Amino acid sequence: MLAAYEQNPEAVGGSLGLSALVSVVPLAVVLVMLGVLRIRAPWAALSGLAAALVVAILGFAMPFGMALSAAAHGAFYGLFPILWIVVNALWVFNMTVATGHFDVLRRSFGALSIDERTQAILVAFCFGGLLEALAGFGAPVAITSVMLVALGFKPMKAAVVALVANTAPVAFGAMGVPVITLAKVTGLPLEQVASMVGRQTPLLALFVPLVLVFLVDGKRGVREAWLPAVVCGVVFAIGQFVTSNFISVELTDIVASLLGAVAVFLLARAQPHAVWAARRPAVAAAGGPGTATQPDSPAEVRKAYAPYVIIVVVFALAQLPGLKPALDSLKLAFHWPFLDVIGTDGKPHSTTSFSLTWLTTAGSLMVIAGIIVALILGVGAWRALAIWGRTVAELRWAILTVAAVLALAYVMNASAQTTAIGLFVAGAGAALAFVSPVLGWLGVAVTGSDTSANALFGSLQVTAAQGAGLPPELLAAANSSGGVLGKMLSPQNLTIAAVAVRLEGQEGVILRKVVGWSLGMLLVLAVLITLQATPVLGWMLP
Repeated sequence: MLAAYEQNPEAVGGSLGLSALVSVVPLAVVLVMLGVLRIRAPWAALSGLAAALVVAILGFAMPFGMALSAAAHGAFYGLFPILWIVVNALWVFNMTVATGHFDVLRRSFGALSIDERTQAILVAFCFGGLLEALAGFGAPVAITSVMLVALGFKPMKAAVVALVANTAPVAFGAMGVPVITLAKVTGLPLEQVASMVGRQTPLLALFVPLVLVFLVDGKRGVREAWLPAVVCGVVFAIGQFVTSNFISVELTDIVASLLGAVAVFLLARAQPHAVWAARRPAVAAAGGPGTATQPDSPAEVRKAYAPYVIIVVVFALAQLPGLKPALDSLKLAFHWPFLDVIGTDGKPHSTTSFSLTWLTTAGSLMVIAGIIVALILGVGAWRALAIWGRTVAELRWAILTVAAVLALAYVMNASAQTTAIGLFVAGAGAALAFVSPVLGWLGVAVTGSDTSANALFGSLQVTAAQGAGLPPELLAAANSSGGVLGKMLSPQNLTIAAVAVRLEGQEGVILRKVVGWSLGMLLVLAVLITLQATPVLGWMLP
């Protein structure tokens, strides 16, 4: 039997500073390869993993077999439950595309108003949030920018609006994957982490619709369409806060996005003569269910919205007090083989055990919802399986990237590399609260993924917070909340937006148009989190 590996944050030369410096190497490899050398994300992540293994084995004296086992554990967690959630959520969405009901939903949103400012709120913010909830990984930007162009937006404006809108929902995107990952790598309870993030990102949501209205039509847009923007922002923020804190992490963005859209719809019906509520006389259907000259039937519209209602119902039923304990008891839990790590607190490290409530994990609930959706939309069993297979094929590079990033994070966490960096950074003291969202912002700007940034820096934030005497859940959440504002600057998202609206090669122009908004909102968030670390706004903590 192998002897346990005892973590030592000062393993390199007996110095915390030197150990922290060496520990930065794997992260630097990833960031430089992605941000400077423009290497594709899978290869950058695998290179960072290789660097983490070398540092763990040579710098921190971690046994070779244990280092490999930690990497395997991280990769496995990346597959189950993280990518299990993503694949099945995108599968449900792809079924709506294959049956034409996504087009019906798109037309339904477009028919609510012909005013571009309102369309920006409904399509880019509300529907984009819904797509972020189900798919994430660039899909909202690609789809909503194309929809905006189809509605009459100029390509550059459509790309910028779609990128800026893809902020507030990101932390709870892909059925809560970023927050779920953050909780896992930090060892903090999911409810605690989600609750804290749900007290930060909703404040961003208050402003984003107003920003979109300004981007579309300047000061006049704000003057004429401020009401739907404010109402949507407030309702979305309340929905995001309440759902993340009291109902379900996975349903957060679905509930918030649908409530925001419904609020604007009801407001438009209450003020039908408002300039921002102007409607077309009729909606022409082009392709999908219905004909080229007839509007979509009410039955088809109901079917288009049905998948999202079904998902909410399935997840809500799984949360019922009488049912949840029984479902949660169906658990797969075991000690990860060949990995025996003692943390700095003298207890077995969190990376040594694997646990999965296999039926109530979001990915499995999405399978149940997907089967019901397939029946409602008339998708046969073989066709549904074929769509699932194509979904996996579409995500093959994302699967490799996420697995490699989680493997990297687990190696760094198990070998004490993350602890060394965190303890060193803790020297910043109270200023750490201001800096913490910037670290998440940088991580997402480079990797393009809040999930990846949380895997890379989540544990570091917690260690630094504990060293500086700050609430660990505050800085962990700050990493994810700050990260959402880096999404619009990531090379991947910029490329997706440019390609979607056929502005290839104009990524630099798009970047210049969004960078100011990203930095401005980051400053607001950093000040908010700094105040949350003080008695001024400390009451906001769970």
